[in-house]
Amino acid sequence: MLIPFSMKNCFQLLCNLKVPAAGFKNKVKSGLILQSISSDVYQNLAVEDWIHDHMNLEGKPVLFLWRNSPCIVIGRHQNPWQECNLNLMREEGIKLARRRSGGGTVYHDMGNINLTFFTTKKKYDRMQNLKLVVRALNAVQPQLDVQATKRCDLLLDGQFKISGTASKIGRTTAYHHCTLLCSTDRTFLSSLLKSPYQGIRSNATASTPSIVKNLLEKDPTLTCEVLMNAIAAEYAAYHQIDNHINLINPTDETLFPGINNKAKELQTWEWIYGKTPKFSINTSFNVLYEQSHLEIKIFIDIKDGRIQICKIEAPDHWLPLEICDKLNSSFIGSKFCPNEISMLTNILCRTCPEDDELHSKWNILCEKIKGIM
Repeated sequence: MLIPFSMKNCFQLLCNLKVPAAGFKNKVKSGLILQSISSDVYQNLAVEDWIHDHMNLEGKPVLFLWRNSPCIVIGRHQNPWQECNLNLMREEGIKLARRRSGGGTVYHDMGNINLTFFTTKKKYDRMQNLKLVVRALNAVQPQLDVQATKRCDLLLDGQFKISGTASKIGRTTAYHHCTLLCSTDRTFLSSLLKSPYQGIRSNATASTPSIVKNLLEKDPTLTCEVLMNAIAAEYAAYHQIDNHINLINPTDETLFPGINNKAKELQTWEWIYGKTPKFSINTSFNVLYEQSHLEIKIFIDIKDGRIQICKIEAPDHWLPLEICDKLNSSFIGSKFCPNEISMLTNILCRTCPEDDELHSKWNILCEKIKGIM
């Protein structure tokens, strides 16, 4: 049963569960099942942060159901350049988010269900949660062959991945979240989760590619709504709580004081890109010059998302060494992103306003370098 989490329902929970007027915080007397009315990835990730940071989960587990508009979500210790096609994402207007849990990179859209299981650290049990999901799926369709693996994935028919897992374990609280592929755009998923960038060296956590399948492809009755209701019912039965899905607005400061600041932080360049573990790129490309191709070599060290070392090597007759050195020094300290490189190149071009040939070469280099960003 869906219950909008309005002020009226908030008052009802205040009576039944003694929730403080400032939000849920510490007084919920039994478990809760929540579902976000937002499809914004940053807002929904902020709910996870807020519950983890502020709720007393002792004897009061929480299940949070949420779905997002198309986006890519990387793990806390991952490198987005290594994990996804950032150029394609920019072209398609696909958001990139970095979550606070570990694990691999996932594609979200409205055909993918996200489940977050909140407990105390002592009660944290990923396999128990996955078995609950399997029971819910079998309650809807007993013929489904779904099994949890040792890696805490869910496999359909022993080979198709329909769910991946990640988690965050704090000092006293923990959460385990997993995806559930219902009717996601598998073509888009495949193209976005394929990095085109060459020559990356990094110690960041790397994702493990898998063959995936939608549950709706197996049985057209397995819609997102049917699956969410089934999981909520199984969760309520297991934890002996009311089977009520409480709809929440992740931007509501009366329920989640300070949550909008959490969402803003998750959207910052410093968090999404700046938290990437140190990495380097060692690559080359060709440029056409007088009917022949010339090789341009590039080596870049990136730390905290900013260029720490830059070495562009070009044939001296195409671009003199002093000009290459000028480019190298101008890029150091800048963000490793296309907009910043374009801006720096424009500034450099203004230092030599009359040299159209040099401008052309700089712009060629700029476009090539932007291509690896």
